[in-house]
Amino acid sequence: MNTPLVALQKPKDISLSEIEAELNNIWLTQSGSQGKTQAIATRAATFSMVVYEPEEFQQLLGGLGFYRGAIDGIHGIETRDGIREAQKAYDLPITGRVDPETLEKLRAEFAKVPPEKRAIENVDARGFSISETIAAQNPCRIITLCPTLGEDTGVTAQVSAYCPLQNNREEGLVCCEYVTLRGTKSALERVGNVVASLMIPDLPKFVWWKATPNPEQELFKQLSGCSNCVIVDSCYFSDPESELSKMQELIEEETYIADLNWHRLSPWQELAAAAFDPPERRVSLVDLDNITIDYEKGNAAQALMFLGWFASRLGWKPVEFTEEGGDYDLKHVKFIGPKDQEIRGELAAIPMADTGEIPGDLVGLRLTSSNPNANCCTILCSETMGCMRMEAGGSAQSCRTEQVTAATDQKAEYLMAQQLQRWGRDVLYEESLAVTAQILKLG
Repeated sequence: MNTPLVALQKPKDISLSEIEAELNNIWLTQSGSQGKTQAIATRAATFSMVVYEPEEFQQLLGGLGFYRGAIDGIHGIETRDGIREAQKAYDLPITGRVDPETLEKLRAEFAKVPPEKRAIENVDARGFSISETIAAQNPCRIITLCPTLGEDTGVTAQVSAYCPLQNNREEGLVCCEYVTLRGTKSALERVGNVVASLMIPDLPKFVWWKATPNPEQELFKQLSGCSNCVIVDSCYFSDPESELSKMQELIEEETYIADLNWHRLSPWQELAAAAFDPPERRVSLVDLDNITIDYEKGNAAQALMFLGWFASRLGWKPVEFTEEGGDYDLKHVKFIGPKDQEIRGELAAIPMADTGEIPGDLVGLRLTSSNPNANCCTILCSETMGCMRMEAGGSAQSCRTEQVTAATDQKAEYLMAQQLQRWGRDVLYEESLAVTAQILKLG
């Protein structure tokens, strides 16, 4: 659902020292003209958010003529098509994803193109688009950090104000302040304290880190230290095995982490739990000693988190983790259950001819027991991918089989809007990630 935005003030370029004064001036000007306007605009007072948008892949693709869409940092269909086009042109493996090899090649080719010959005029256009789903939550202030390409010439600031139009709010507008800071990554590192000071005191503070978090990065440390919640999306982690462990370390240090990718697992978790609602199946849970998880090749974050969730619910302790590799990048995990029974887990990365919008989506799940009398065999499979691999072997007839329908909208912006409504600590996520981190430490 789209929420139209009305500009209370269009973007205006100012210096860093003028930010607060200019924002205050917006409201002084508005209060002086309220008698002349039909709709009264008021300043939102809900939360502040910093959005860090460091990924330059869309600018690089756009400058080289492979992408013509909005510079919004979202890995949508148009972006993936542009990546595939570039990978084909540069004789790279065609994955539709910006892996390190692809990013390095894009940077090298972009550096060869003179500015006047680039396919888009403004390659530093990050941060200009405003997420309507987030604006509808009435944030008080959004500060977007947009690293630029090229020479370090300091940081520039731009301020604006927008008001989402709500059908049920005819008496007035509740408006948000937008601050956009631009500069090279090193320049933005130098103004971390300024960014932190721009977050409104006494209101909830969020940081949406649209990149792989680096706890050693000074800017990340400053922003995470002053926020109530750091929001990430592990489906874009370049090395999920390493980065999920870092997320667990941050949680142990009392940094509250929310992973948008975790919420994409909800349909799988709900169906897996429902499969054992009948009492006669619930008692067989103790006999379950084999779990196989298939996921779309390219990112193992969802599979690892689901395995951590399932093991944490049944009290399984991980004792061994090995990576076999091969065509399916097989990973094997051995657990010891509450009754000292041995449980085997397998994660398999399934190559897909047509990858989905979310890297690493779950494809299938099979739960079985070596006890032929146990009533616990369960197969869950993606509605779009089917159950062929999970049903192979002839035992599927005795299994409970369900198809999983993905959430209506798995895009980061939509999940973010939901997250902003439930920003308390997610104990289930933290307990599940703790087990995932234990598994990874064994590797």
